[in-house]
Amino acid sequence: MWWWLGGPIVLSKTVLAVWRKVGAPIEAPFIKATGGRLKLSPNLPMVVLTSVGARSGERREVPLAYFTDGDDVVLIASNYGGKTHPAWYHNLRAQPECQLHIGPRGGSFLAKEAVGADRDRLYELAADRLSHVFTLHDKRSGKARTIPVMRLTPVEETR
Repeated sequence: MWWWLGGPIVLSKTVLAVWRKVGAPIEAPFIKATGGRLKLSPNLPMVVLTSVGARSGERREVPLAYFTDGDDVVLIASNYGGKTHPAWYHNLRAQPECQLHIGPRGGSFLAKEAVGADRDRLYELAADRLSHVFTLHDKRSGKARTIPVMRLTPVEETR
């Protein structure tokens, strides 16, 4: 129960590995089924990202912590502090058009990687607004990998 409240146990590599294999795969359908009223990560704002697989071409859904910067939605590609970038990051790089579902709302977005000072500012905001776990993820990723930050801009739909 302590991890559910955001306690320090959630920071262990073992708990993150279990979450990644068990919790994360069921969170996106859970969030969508409840219209965002319930989620497995109550201490973080969550969005369901729908993208197209870079290699498979298949539709992929993944729950992610997010925050906003103006009208844009910001996602951090920390991959739980892993040594490689997450699959959803590669999907957005290959095909930046995507959908986001935040609670009962959803829409089309265009993804672009934040770079330079913009990336650094957004990453610091993530650590401050979302969780200091991103600082730990940065350390675990090692110096060889800079954790990417993706900025998703809403696409105006014409009717």
